[in-house]
Amino acid sequence: MPHQYFLGIDVGATKTAALIADETGTALGYGLGGPGNHESVGWDGFKQAIDDAVKQALAQAGVTIAEIAAAGMGLAGLDWDNEYEIHTSALAEIGLTMPMFIDNDSALGLYAGASQGWGVCVAAGSSNNARGRGKDGRLGRITGHGSEFGEYGGAWEIIHHAIQKVAYEWSKRIAPTAMSPVFIADTGARNLADLVEGLALRRYEPKGYWAIRVFECAAAGDKAARDVITWAGHELGETACAIIRQIEAENEPVEIILTGSVYKGGELILGPLREVVLATAPQAKFIVVDAPPVVGGVLMGMELILGKDAYKTRAHLLETARALSVSSGE
Repeated sequence: MPHQYFLGIDVGATKTAALIADETGTALGYGLGGPGNHESVGWDGFKQAIDDAVKQALAQAGVTIAEIAAAGMGLAGLDWDNEYEIHTSALAEIGLTMPMFIDNDSALGLYAGASQGWGVCVAAGSSNNARGRGKDGRLGRITGHGSEFGEYGGAWEIIHHAIQKVAYEWSKRIAPTAMSPVFIADTGARNLADLVEGLALRRYEPKGYWAIRVFECAAAGDKAARDVITWAGHELGETACAIIRQIEAENEPVEIILTGSVYKGGELILGPLREVVLATAPQAKFIVVDAPPVVGGVLMGMELILGKDAYKTRAHLLETARALSVSSGE
């Protein structure tokens, strides 16, 4: 019997990944492209990033695009239903016309991490987003537009909250925090007053790695930094609870899938998150996913053809995809 091949695509703000696997869950081809969020690179950039990644994956797998039975894609920049058509049209322009399931890239972690294909995924990388699916297929989500809509917990939200704490020290609202001298050193500011003024006037710009600095200060015992991380954990937990209620899983052993670099902070952020979630869903289980999120795209595509049987391949797919991505240099 000939093999069936499935394609997964993960389009992000910094890179794009493509993965091809067969119906047994054996990963066969992996490819990488550049940033693909159309909001930052335009539609030509979107198409180029995907085309580059897919061509690499096809070449490594030794299959053609015509042999792909179905595809699943997580696309940064796809946030609302009325954006589906323009995305599918752009995909068709580069030859991706097979049966496909597309969603925001935050959904990939749910499919990659949930053992039965349902649960809640809370992604916390540079910002935050979340998706959920109930046992009955009911869907849940947040806007994915971050602090503008009161959704917090990603690295930049942590950084901005930490800057507030530093400003509080300057105005003597709180006691001195270890974050202040760290930010002063990183910016080259003369002192705390110059740091606050420089940040206010945009002479100094926060750096993405400041989130790591906040975790380091928190781990060393700084109260203000610990308060920031606890706040972020509680916010991510509240996001999970909102989606748990949307899919009516409060009394279920719902899996909470956690993806993104923020969770590398360990118990400092996981503890507060769990505390909030367990108050709403006492049977909740927590899974931190360390596999490439693009695995979720493959499972999306497999489910279109194989139904729930797709998840029988999940463990093997995770193992082989992890090995393949490492060997490909990611």
